[in-house]
Amino acid sequence: MAVEKGRGATLNGTSRRFNLSERQVDGDWLDALSDRDDLPPPRRTEVMVERPRTILTRNSSPDIGFSQSINAYRGCEHGCIYCFARPTHAYHDLSPGLDFETRLFAKPDGAALLRAELSRQRYVAAPIAMGTNTDPYQPIEKDWRITRRILELLVECRHPTFITTKSDRILRDIDLLADLARDQLVSVMLSLTSLDAKIARTMEPRAPHPQRRIAAVEKLAAAGVPVVVSISPVVPGITDHEIESLVARAAQAGAREVTYIPVRLPHEVAPLFRAWLDEHYPDRAAKVMAIIRDMRGGRDNDPDFGTRMRGQGVWADLIRTRFVKARKKAGFTGERLILRTDLFRPPESAQMRLF
Repeated sequence: MAVEKGRGATLNGTSRRFNLSERQVDGDWLDALSDRDDLPPPRRTEVMVERPRTILTRNSSPDIGFSQSINAYRGCEHGCIYCFARPTHAYHDLSPGLDFETRLFAKPDGAALLRAELSRQRYVAAPIAMGTNTDPYQPIEKDWRITRRILELLVECRHPTFITTKSDRILRDIDLLADLARDQLVSVMLSLTSLDAKIARTMEPRAPHPQRRIAAVEKLAAAGVPVVVSISPVVPGITDHEIESLVARAAQAGAREVTYIPVRLPHEVAPLFRAWLDEHYPDRAAKVMAIIRDMRGGRDNDPDFGTRMRGQGVWADLIRTRFVKARKKAGFTGERLILRTDLFRPPESAQMRLF
């Protein structure tokens, strides 16, 4: 097994070599709008190369609006305490805590693997979701540009895609996104959990400032790229008081629609979240967890289809009612954007094989 020089170690199957490249997290994405003393200390990250055999992941979940997805990276430098993807690091014998934020995996063959998938004669075009597990525009995308290369291929093939991110780094690809948007081939979901910089910095210590995300919504909308603002997760006792202001600000920024999900705490995320509450909100930690458990049927987490994305009980109903009223007041109509699939054409190399 070869070791990637200057990029990290190759991961293949169950064998691993941690001869890792290290990098100091770049600073251009950090909060430039608040007191620099308020910023979290920089973290040194280690990046391993992963060489999967395929890049598309398919699902048949009844409460997820896509059937196939791509994750260019594993782990995420943003460090969001609530991230439901944290437990996936345990598959590599790494912790869902600090390792998830600092020991990352990159898939540089992503575009080439996707080209092979799209070239198959039996391939049927359906929107590909990116950012379903970890953010495709986390800081290492600046160096690796895997998301960029995948988007370039999707533009070439006129293939539809959904993108979820909480980073204004997506603006670096606005040329490609605008190209796709002209043919109704892309929708961007941008996560905005709080307008309060202190709350956002505490929950999402290395994600861009809320104002930078709002500016990204404005610029994407101005370029004709449809944007949905997700005020997810809603954390009772921490961010739920902002529901109305978040929805209103999303409308002002030009978002096409808004959505939300109550906080989810699967597997190892629950104890991490409890420790975070005890550290940052000791005055209300017990109350917050009591409300979460009430919304999750008496558990820290509800994994059941149909309720896991909505919650249940009085508190969940209250949040839902407030959101619906705020959404209506802000002028959102609920019109669903359907991405086109009829424009898809196989990659050029695949087309040439037909002649």
